Amino acid sequence: MTGILDGKTILVTGIITDASIAFSTAKVAQEQGAKVIITGIPERLRLIDRIAKRLPQEVPPAIPLDVTDEEYLGGLADKIRELAPEGIDGVVHSIAFAPRTLMGPDSLPFLEGPGPDVARAFEISAWSYASLARAVLPVMNEGGSIVGMDFDPRTALPDYNWMGVAKAALESVNRYVAREVGYAKKIRSNLVAAGPIKTLAAKAISGTATDDAKKLNMLNDYWNGASPIGWDVDNPEVVGTSVCALLSDFLPGTTGSIIYVDGGASHNTWFPEDFIAAQ
Repeated sequence: MTGILDGKTILVTGIITDASIAFSTAKVAQEQGAKVIITGIPERLRLIDRIAKRLPQEVPPAIPLDVTDEEYLGGLADKIRELAPEGIDGVVHSIAFAPRTLMGPDSLPFLEGPGPDVARAFEISAWSYASLARAVLPVMNEGGSIVGMDFDPRTALPDYNWMGVAKAALESVNRYVAREVGYAKKIRSNLVAAGPIKTLAAKAISGTATDDAKKLNMLNDYWNGASPIGWDVDNPEVVGTSVCALLSDFLPGTTGSIIYVDGGASHNTWFPEDFIAAQ
C-alpha cells in the first residue's frame, strides 16, 4: 500500500520523549513512506538518539542543532546533504521554550515578566521558525512543506502567560515565512494548533505539585467536554497524523495558514453540566 509520504525525506526537530508530538510525527511519517532525519539539542543528543530507537525504522544519529546559534544554523544544510544528497521535502518545527519566570504556576505575574526572559522566549519559540526555514532553504526541494506547532493564543490562558504571546508572534512569523519560501521555491508553510497533549511542555505549564496537576486535569477535562468529537490528551498521534497530511501533497494550495487539530474545542463554547443545571 502506498503511503502519502512515499519518496519524501522529512527533517523533524523537537523529539525529546516518545510522548512528544515530534516523535509521533516522525513515527507516522515513516509509516507513510518517508525517510526521516532528526535534529537534537546538542547537550541531549545521546538521550534523543536513544528515544529515536523506538521509532518503527532506524534513523541516522540526530544532527546537533541549537536554533539560536548561527554556527549550528549555518552548518545545518551541509549536515543534511551528508544524509540526504537528494534534498529534503519537509521540515517539522516542534521547538518552544520560555523561562519559568514567564510560564507555569511559579511564574511571575504577567506584567512583571523580565524583558531579557521575554526576548529569549520569542527567540526560541517564534524567531527560530524563520531561522530554521532560512537554514534549510538551500536543501529543500521545490514544492516542499514546513510545518510548525502552535497552541491557540487567541485567549489569555492562566499560567501560559508570555508563551501565549510568543505563539501569537509565531503565527505572524508563519505568514511571512510562507511568503518568502513560497516565492523562492513554491514551498508551503503552515502551523498546526493542537489541543493539550501530556508532554513535557504541558508539565512545564502545570508544574508537578498536586494542586497544579489538578489544574492540568481540569483543562484536559474541559477540552474533552468542549470538543464535539472528544479529545484524548494521551494520544499525540492524532496531531502527528495531521502534521503529516500537511507535509504531503494533499493540501497543495494551503500555506500561511493555521490548521486546528484540537477536536473543535477552540471553536465551541462548552459549560459543565453543574453550571447548566444551576441556570
